[in-house]
Amino acid sequence: MIRLIRLRAAPNDIAKGMALGLFIGMTPTFGFQMPLALAFALLLKENKIAALVGVWVTNPLTAPVIYGLEYEIGRALMGMSRPDIQVFFNYDSFTELGSEIMVPLCLGSLVFGLVVSAVGYAVTLRMVPLAKQWRVPRWPRRRIFPPKKS
Repeated sequence: MIRLIRLRAAPNDIAKGMALGLFIGMTPTFGFQMPLALAFALLLKENKIAALVGVWVTNPLTAPVIYGLEYEIGRALMGMSRPDIQVFFNYDSFTELGSEIMVPLCLGSLVFGLVVSAVGYAVTLRMVPLAKQWRVPRWPRRRIFPPKKS
């Protein structure tokens, strides 16, 4: 975060990188989000550090809530009922259950990601100039005493 505050980029560039990272953070690509954010930031020539910081919104503590909301949004948009979880698992029931969960999750992540990235862009655009005025001290360093003179 300190590195993000100390970036010497324009607030718009930092906000676009943050929005990209937030959008990728909302996708159901848990575990691949950091490499995806870095690749898209390089491809789109956006701020890499801001994109990587934006991905941190999805972590092991927030992922169940985010993915649950995305699934419910996608399920509601598609007019689907909740899937019945079967006791007996075979390949056919597993693929059917996968499509009943992944399709609404992907649709919900697209909608949720667009909203979150738009809000994140606006907030970051306004917060970067304020954050640049903060005086963030450097980490304290150990002082190494000079050797004694004889």
